[in-house]
Amino acid sequence: MVKVEQLEAKNMVKLIITVGADEFEKAVEKAYQKNKNKINIQGFRQGKAPRSIIEKMYGEGVFFEDAANELIPDAYEKAAAESGLEIVSRPGIDVVEIGKGKDFVFSAEVAVKPEVELGKYKGVEIDKVEVEVTEDDIAAELKKVQEQNSRMITVEDRAVENGDTANIDFEGFKDGVAFEGGKGEGHDLVIGSGSFIPGFEEQIIGHKIGDEFDVNVTFPEQYQAAELAGQPAVFKCKVNGIKVKELPALDDDFAQDVSEFDTLDEYKEDLKKNLAEQKAKSAKAAKEDAVLSAIVADSKMDIPEAMIDSQAEQMFDEFCQRLQMQGLSKEMYYQFTGMDDAKLLESIKPQAETRIKSRLVLEAIVKAEGIEATEEEVEAEIKGMADAYKMEVEKVRELLGEKDLAALKTDVAVSKAVDFISENAVEK
Repeated sequence: MVKVEQLEAKNMVKLIITVGADEFEKAVEKAYQKNKNKINIQGFRQGKAPRSIIEKMYGEGVFFEDAANELIPDAYEKAAAESGLEIVSRPGIDVVEIGKGKDFVFSAEVAVKPEVELGKYKGVEIDKVEVEVTEDDIAAELKKVQEQNSRMITVEDRAVENGDTANIDFEGFKDGVAFEGGKGEGHDLVIGSGSFIPGFEEQIIGHKIGDEFDVNVTFPEQYQAAELAGQPAVFKCKVNGIKVKELPALDDDFAQDVSEFDTLDEYKEDLKKNLAEQKAKSAKAAKEDAVLSAIVADSKMDIPEAMIDSQAEQMFDEFCQRLQMQGLSKEMYYQFTGMDDAKLLESIKPQAETRIKSRLVLEAIVKAEGIEATEEEVEAEIKGMADAYKMEVEKVRELLGEKDLAALKTDVAVSKAVDFISENAVEK
């Protein structure tokens, strides 16, 4: 049984959920059976103490918490469905009443989907994004390919210059004492890359192989190691070697080495074509973002904080998964950035709010314009999923429940809404 109470905060409700006393008693018994082997009672063999004896010794509520935890997920899910509300946040659970022989009552505070008052969404004016490919664009792309096909040449007859890769030994000292993490041997440092503390790389320039010298720097105020932040330090350095990047010549041979074309002109023409496609794709995405941002700014909606929190937590999990895919742990990322869970979550919240508003506006446009996903479009999405997961289309279709299929149809309709607002925008 569920009772819905409106809360003072806009788009927040409280579900009062009641589980019958008989069902609660079954959950308590289950908790007893699950935990009895862990409880030692003098005079009884391990796991053989009657429930009444355990409750007398530890209190009648000894199994209540486990029983509640057993009941809440399923009871909440059923109550949420029974309420008919479109819930858009994780529930905040509180126990209202719990006791032997009584109904188990708990509450769940949740955010519900806000109503959107759409502003102007057709004929929105935006700045036109240029898609012309310039000679500079082609030159930059060629330079990138040159860099990828470059080789390192050892230099012995001159001092370090900007752009060189200097192999160095170094050790950092603060007030004459070496500090942890400040030592390196045989380290390849690209001069001008900005990978070391500001001011460090510039002081390597002009030194030759075998030179030993001091580099004086001041750590940034926001440096991750608090004991070094804003502090002066001296690095004792030695140059072991110097290498310079040699780029291949831009000629027909180069074109033949890096592409399927015989001449540099043919290769450049192909680069121009690919760059044009990339720019057109980027311009399309930029146009869609600009139109949607303008519509969101002109629309009205009250977003409950709980909805933003839930979205931020989801984005937090997605971010951590991406880190893992890149071979980084969350802890390593925090070490590099000075972040922690709380700071990262807080930094994600503005993006979470933007994502929520964008989605709500697009769903409102879907409703206003009667946009629907066709069977063919849904089938194409299912096929795309099957290809991505290397599964049979029929197997993917079987795995998709009613809820998943409805969500997929909504996603397709929302994508069509993006196309709709973009096509109806006016570029200045």
